[in-house]
Amino acid sequence: MKIAASQLEPKPNLILIDGNKSFLSDIKSMTVVKGDAKSFSIAAASIIAKVTRDRMMKDYAKKLPGYGWEHNKGYATREHIEAIRKLGATELHRKTFLNNILSRTQEEIKFGV
Repeated sequence: MKIAASQLEPKPNLILIDGNKSFLSDIKSMTVVKGDAKSFSIAAASIIAKVTRDRMMKDYAKKLPGYGWEHNKGYATREHIEAIRKLGATELHRKTFLNNILSRTQEEIKFGV
């Protein structure tokens, strides 16, 4: 986020951040908890980010087949978790995601817990 903000042209007067965590920047910023429900700018950015991520996941699915990213978009579906267990993690998988997912039991996965 910090890198993206530093590259904005023209430089904004204010950065609205969805959530409660910010970053150091020479541009003034303001966090907004549940910002996508309170700010049209944040809501629009959220939609753009989601569409962009979905497109990226479809491209990754071609480069790293077997994880079902063209369908699950990287979310912790049963199919995705089983693929990680079978094929292993990739450099795209966040460690926090893996720790959370791989610590779940087969029963929790089966019932979507």
